[in-house]
Amino acid sequence: MKKDYYEILGVPRNASKEEIKRAYRRLAMKYHPDRNKEPGAAEKFKEISEAYAVLSDDEKRRQYDLYGHGAFEQMYSAEDIFRGADFSGFEELFNFDPFDFFGLFGRKRRGRRRGADVETEVVVDLKEVLKGAEKEVIYYRTQSCNGCGGRGGKGEQVCSLCHGRGEVRKRRSAGLLSLFTVSTCEQCRGSGVSFRERCRECGGTGRVSTKEHIKVKVPPGVYDGMRLRLSGLGEYGASGYGDLYVRIKVKKHPHLKREGADLLYEKKIDFITAILGGEVEVEGVEGKIKLKIPPGTQPNALIRLRGEGLPKLEGGRGDLLVRVVVELPKKVNKRQRELLKEFEKEGKKWFGLF
Repeated sequence: MKKDYYEILGVPRNASKEEIKRAYRRLAMKYHPDRNKEPGAAEKFKEISEAYAVLSDDEKRRQYDLYGHGAFEQMYSAEDIFRGADFSGFEELFNFDPFDFFGLFGRKRRGRRRGADVETEVVVDLKEVLKGAEKEVIYYRTQSCNGCGGRGGKGEQVCSLCHGRGEVRKRRSAGLLSLFTVSTCEQCRGSGVSFRERCRECGGTGRVSTKEHIKVKVPPGVYDGMRLRLSGLGEYGASGYGDLYVRIKVKKHPHLKREGADLLYEKKIDFITAILGGEVEVEGVEGKIKLKIPPGTQPNALIRLRGEGLPKLEGGRGDLLVRVVVELPKKVNKRQRELLKEFEKEGKKWFGLF
């Protein structure tokens, strides 16, 4: 199990962004490999940088706080964690690109690369969130071409356009200035090699498009917008396949509102039941549930049914919260009015004792 991100940076769970940034600056100065040559310093630097990448991002931090390490790692790969991370303000201290250091988004795009990731979506209802489900997913991706084994052709040789660099550098003059642009080589597509004979089946790309049908296990407790990562089921690349991300869409329930692992339900009762108490039926994920209304229940009171909510990814189950809406009659007949007047008088007598 990984250490807690807050523990890694040495900050409390309610730390502000500025406190998190100061903590990272202090630790980064201590453990950056350019400054610290001790064994383990590089791994420590990577650890604190990962913690900062998560806790400095509002959405990633919210999901980490809500679901913890286990669920968070299901949603985010190493690349996802650092994608969009804000390391601005540290350049003058370290003179480094954090993405180059971790080899995740290195700016040198030479040589053969891993295939791209693919994303698709599955829809589940609250019953499937409760118990988990197995869903069929249909999507398109590229796979290695059988005709050339994914190489793209025969007779491999150094690319004549980029001379094996995989990049083409162009110079453009603008007055006294010279501007340089670097782009992926169009001839070899960044691989640095070309072929005397291109594969006819894939047109030299080394990839062919396929339609995939797979079964995906959706664990209990998933929430709307969560992504499940399936390694190696993405696009083909010369150095391996990318990943498939399955985004979860949870259908809204007509009567139950979700708040994390808890469910909120509104139950209308008459004022007599609110005063005297009674037993009513409320709706849960799996059907009707008996609920006891205590005598003297006030309007908008919340009654908690423990363990009748949804599963938590870290274990346990949420509650069903029933908000009581007391309905008052719009009209009363003569007899009802007399009884209410009598009730009012009795109430005044009771209060008069005090």
